[in-house]
Amino acid sequence: MSSSPWPAENFTLAIIHAKLWTGLKHQDLAADAIGVRGENIALVGDSLTVLSRCDQATLVIDARQGMVVPGFSDCHCHFLDGGLRLLAVQLREVKTPADFAQAIAQKAAELAPGSWIMGGDWDHQQWGGSLPDKSWIDALTPLHPVWLNRLDGHMSLANSLALKLAGINSSTPSPGGGEIVRNEKGEPSGVFKDSAQNLIISHIPRRSSEENDRAVHAAMNYVAAHGVTEVHTMVTVDCACGLWPKNLGANAVAEDMEAAYEELAVYRRFHRQGLLKTRIRAALPLASWRRLRDDLEANGGGDDWLRLGCLKAMLDGSLGSHTAAMHEAYEDTPGYRGQFIWDPEILAGYIREASAAGLQVMVHAIGDRAIHEQLNMFERVARDSPQADHRFRIEHAQHIASEDIPRFARLGVIASLQMSHLADDGQWAEQAIGRKRLASSWPMKSLITSGARVALGSDWFVTRPSPLEGIHAAVSRATKDGKHPQGLIPEEKVSVEEALHGYTTGAAYASFAEHRRGSIEAGKLADLVLLDRDLRTIATEEIPQVQVLRTIIGGRVVFEKSR
Repeated sequence: MSSSPWPAENFTLAIIHAKLWTGLKHQDLAADAIGVRGENIALVGDSLTVLSRCDQATLVIDARQGMVVPGFSDCHCHFLDGGLRLLAVQLREVKTPADFAQAIAQKAAELAPGSWIMGGDWDHQQWGGSLPDKSWIDALTPLHPVWLNRLDGHMSLANSLALKLAGINSSTPSPGGGEIVRNEKGEPSGVFKDSAQNLIISHIPRRSSEENDRAVHAAMNYVAAHGVTEVHTMVTVDCACGLWPKNLGANAVAEDMEAAYEELAVYRRFHRQGLLKTRIRAALPLASWRRLRDDLEANGGGDDWLRLGCLKAMLDGSLGSHTAAMHEAYEDTPGYRGQFIWDPEILAGYIREASAAGLQVMVHAIGDRAIHEQLNMFERVARDSPQADHRFRIEHAQHIASEDIPRFARLGVIASLQMSHLADDGQWAEQAIGRKRLASSWPMKSLITSGARVALGSDWFVTRPSPLEGIHAAVSRATKDGKHPQGLIPEEKVSVEEALHGYTTGAAYASFAEHRRGSIEAGKLADLVLLDRDLRTIATEEIPQVQVLRTIIGGRVVFEKSR
């Protein structure tokens, strides 16, 4: 009836009268309670048994038939950047160029002259698809350099002052793996794509430690309110992501690499001071694999709160910026197939070396051509060391050629998906890549059916770090414009439980942590989320209304919804 490897001592925390979803294949259907001692789950059983081992010092939470699930892991986010954007200008919901400009004017009025206006997360599809232009904001920001990213991080807009500070003019060439967008006169419009963004980023002043601290605190509070207990954060410069074009120069490479390790230092400082209330799995730039190897040899791989050992790189861009590498041309851009940001041979060499050092590698690949090439790279490396447990990951894996879907399972490559991207990109993806390619986009059901491991995340700041929103997107496949009431490619819908596994057991496997978290069972970490209703028994359209009531990490309540 109950399971516990622990001596019969009283619990420090107990949850009773709950609808448990443990994540285990064979769940005790009579179990409705959890007993916790310290940081670990001590017993999973019935409420009477758990209550018999509580005393006045035990925090007893009556779930009142709410659903309790393992703590959610967000398997792909940009944690510090997400926190910074909570504190920056907000453009995600802006629907017109006029509103875009007004939001920037308002932020300029709030900041001291010379301060950079940053953040944004704009989406040009909201106002019909035309890219923003520096002319929209120049007159409103004569004293403020501006750098505003598109919501996917693959394009950003600079104003004329930012261009001047960076020394960019009509004769500045676009770097490899990126593009300086130009107007009809051949002058920079202010929009920079992918690696070209480094031309501006390298001139942005370093943030102060106080700014970083505020951002991390904001990020931890924000994800806790969404039931997230662990994040896999990409500690990489957004448009560099592990490798850099040669024409950026050695100094730029060194500066960007250092910025990633400065971010890691922030997390380490929070950990030393006992301030972390989100577990962090940090993915560092792939090109820094030697530095990470040496760091691990000197300091170890970390613990349950902060864990190192993985590396990330980026092979192509995004669908929204039309820089995702596709086998065939974009439907709305004849002759153009997107691009590789990095030379695949160089990338393959880094993967081989890092894997030989025992480090996990994950690579961003969105277009079908990029995914195919990345699977080829992983296959070659695995063939050279077939006994190793690589757990290679492809991040995003959005548009997979149908013949490549079975290769994930066959090669043991983890598909790290962000289903909430479907709700956004699915509104206009067909016009970009056509119905045929759309049919195997975000193919979560096909991947699971083929035996592949799937982990889920948000790509926050790109979409909100809400597993409930991700679960809804995976189960409904609805787009935000309401034009697909039966779901976009409904054959790829998954069950609620399959989506839950992506945020729990699948996430734990993707980070080599299945022995510590991902399921509710005695001996594992007491990372738990209490929801106000059972996801398994409600209508799909009700999922967005489900509330996170409590988030518990290591037996400690880090979020409680006010009533």
